[in-house]
Amino acid sequence: MKVICRLSLLVLLANLCFAQAAKPTSASSAAPKQYTIEQFLKTERVGHLSISSNDKWLLYDSNKTGIYNVYTTPIDQKSPRPITNSAKETTDAVSYFPHDNRVLFVQDQGGNELDHLYVQEEHGNARDITPGTKLKAQFEGWSKDGKSFFVSTNERDPKSFDVYRYNTKDFARTLVFQNPGGFDGYVVDPAGRYIAMHKTDTTTNNDMFLYDVQSKQTKKLTEHTGELLSQAQDFSPDGKVLLYLTNADSEFMYPATYDLASSKSTPLEKANWDYLYARYSKNGRYRLTAINEDARTKITIVDSKTNKPITLPQLPAGDITGVTISDSEKKMAFLLSGDTSPANIYTYDFASGKATRVTDTINPEINQADLVDGQVVRYKSFDGLEIPSILWTPHQASANAKVPALVWVHGGPGGQTRKGYSGVIQYLVNHGYAVLAVNNRGSSGYGKTFYVADDQKHGREPLWDCVEAKKYLQANDVIDKDKIGIIGGSYGGYMVLAALAFKPEEFAVGVDLFGVANWERTLKSIPPWWESFRKALYKELGDPNTQGQMLHEISPVFYPEKITKPLIVLQGENDPRVLKAESDDMVNAIKKKGGVVEYVVLPGEGHGFSKRENEIKAYGAILPFLEKYLKGEGAIPSKEPAH
Repeated sequence: MKVICRLSLLVLLANLCFAQAAKPTSASSAAPKQYTIEQFLKTERVGHLSISSNDKWLLYDSNKTGIYNVYTTPIDQKSPRPITNSAKETTDAVSYFPHDNRVLFVQDQGGNELDHLYVQEEHGNARDITPGTKLKAQFEGWSKDGKSFFVSTNERDPKSFDVYRYNTKDFARTLVFQNPGGFDGYVVDPAGRYIAMHKTDTTTNNDMFLYDVQSKQTKKLTEHTGELLSQAQDFSPDGKVLLYLTNADSEFMYPATYDLASSKSTPLEKANWDYLYARYSKNGRYRLTAINEDARTKITIVDSKTNKPITLPQLPAGDITGVTISDSEKKMAFLLSGDTSPANIYTYDFASGKATRVTDTINPEINQADLVDGQVVRYKSFDGLEIPSILWTPHQASANAKVPALVWVHGGPGGQTRKGYSGVIQYLVNHGYAVLAVNNRGSSGYGKTFYVADDQKHGREPLWDCVEAKKYLQANDVIDKDKIGIIGGSYGGYMVLAALAFKPEEFAVGVDLFGVANWERTLKSIPPWWESFRKALYKELGDPNTQGQMLHEISPVFYPEKITKPLIVLQGENDPRVLKAESDDMVNAIKKKGGVVEYVVLPGEGHGFSKRENEIKAYGAILPFLEKYLKGEGAIPSKEPAH
């Protein structure tokens, strides 16, 4: 899974039902055909779209060979051609060049997140244009005339990213902004005159600034009292207006404009959900916005000539993401995915109004009728707070054929489980396990009050939300109430360990994917390129320099004797966020006291797994573990928790 979340520490991307014990409408007594993990993982994953300057070619990345590489195809055809052919390193597409068919792409080394930016010539070899060791580079956009582009790197100072302007002919570069420290989230004016950026205070409070490249002056744009979050999104094509998101005087993020000449801000539109992003097409013909509407993405494309939204043709059910509009503003490409349909690439012609599907990503061995739609549900937690969640129930589940279940916890802590295709969830559900994905307090997408409700309460209130999720499942008459486990990755992996250590009688098993075991060590070892977020992380989780005792008390590694239920741990060998030492220590501590623990370490992987052979090894180990310890003869009976 490729996910980016700027302010999250440990990130791993409907029918509404509000009853206390909702019965899923998608379940039936008919048993589906069951598929192997290899079959599920043969499903192709695609992303990072770009359209060539002549509107004839589409660029994207895909893991069709088992590792991500970059491909191109005629824009309305299913004829992919490889641009890169790495067998070792994950490769992500960035963009076509504005005036030719050269390509930008990024690679790191074994999942270490130290991305370098490469140019693939039309007829030649790839070239690393950000050479060096221990540096991270980020593409920041093209100039208006297409003769240059902007890149930020931390080569001068591992803790700070400077912005450079690269010439497209020979890649000579010029420093345009040297970061004095603390700035992040660059948005560069296509004319190269201004750079919008931020200084982060907490996950709910920052300031937005404007740097004038000519005068070398920096202006603060957000004078305010109290907490305010602003996120620069785009400049208007004429460079006179900054488009940004803000939650000024609102519970939710919404788009607004800042006029550079008058210093006036104007809200554009609002909703009772957070906006995810807003941006213009190259020449301003279209404005694109996306809303995070109850764990789904709702996009709107407004035509500036008519000030009316574009009506897209009838498409299969699902969410539209990854939208890119060509420089000519004649073509658009996007991803469309649903719960039972992995993301496929579509192209759209604005003149004809025609949409064309250009990929078939699902493994043809899998019948989509055997897969399950997720259902948005809500339940009340211990203090009455309503917790939004997504429930997948096996087709074969019934009151006469009860199934075991898993509480699924997302990463973050400020992440969100959303509607859409998950091969791992579908694999577990296909084999007879219900999955309830919990958006516990502290999750994004439900307003700022809900988002901060977990600050420095980790290991307590958010965990108790997960315990209430188990009780919610127990009230469902198709669930075996004695066979409920907990699974999660990154921060969700921490929640698994915390559940087994601090609520040891609640869950029958735990599945931990690279979860934090020792908060003090993790917070002291954050990657240097996260320095601008350090204060925000400490505010959210705790300061290891002054709150060591609190962090010790919520770190499961110090309480292995309390863990009595079977645990499996999956860990990337090169993870820069949750160090392998975290999982090593947790596993060794449980083994030392004679507990049941399995451990799978993935070579050449970082924070999350991207190579198919490693995914098969990792996710393929989960089902046998569950079959033995949750469903089968290895299960350890639970005691009723003390009240």
